[in-house]
Amino acid sequence: MSPGPETTDATSAARGRVRVEHGPKRVRAYLAGVPIVDSTHVRMVWENPSYPTYYFPLADVRVDLLHATGETRRSPSRGDAHLYDARVGDRVAPAAAYRHADSPIDDLRELIALSWGAMDHWFEEDEEVRVHPRNPYTRVDILASSRSVRVEIDGVVVAQSDHPTLLFETGLPTRYYFAKPDVRLDLLVPTESASACPYKGTARYWSVVIGETVHADFAWAYDYPLPESIRIAGLICFYNERVDLVVDGEHLERPKTKFS
Repeated sequence: MSPGPETTDATSAARGRVRVEHGPKRVRAYLAGVPIVDSTHVRMVWENPSYPTYYFPLADVRVDLLHATGETRRSPSRGDAHLYDARVGDRVAPAAAYRHADSPIDDLRELIALSWGAMDHWFEEDEEVRVHPRNPYTRVDILASSRSVRVEIDGVVVAQSDHPTLLFETGLPTRYYFAKPDVRLDLLVPTESASACPYKGTARYWSVVIGETVHADFAWAYDYPLPESIRIAGLICFYNERVDLVVDGEHLERPKTKFS
């Protein structure tokens, strides 16, 4: 087994149990066409349990484009963060950067973070990344299967297949994807909803209409997924959390997730 990224184990109460790791990728962020950061010395700080936040050495950031707001944001684990606006010409991104200059975590004091949504574009190496940084510990496996899978809503079969495609993603229940001929397309009504995933791409949604009942945004598909998820292109999936799934004759219990 190969070693993982270098880790600062913040286990004391003063350090707030914050995990800080060295990131191996080159990371760039752009605002109004200007690279605000370009770094190969990234730190991944686990502010969120699902994915890291990128922090950067000051030398890798266009600090000349950052202007202190005089405001701070409190973090119990990382200490007060001083906020900065980013300005490129007439373009201003409010509170686009923050720095824990007096953090109880030594590793953070000389680093600065950029708010993901404040930037126009993010790149890991030369590939654009959307939504949030990728979690290096999240894996997505997409496998062809010969299981018998059936989806029911209000007792009506809306999808059934003996050749589904199964998607296994770290931290989420198995997702069962169906070719369109295996789905009751007459029950699906497209909606305006969309969602984005840094591993799979952008999904569009359908509601499922059973009689007079509209089950909003119960199904989705990635028409043009990212290259690593190309095997689910155009396939339709339903939320395990909201439908009745029967796999090889066994009724599965609905999982409890943020999508329930």
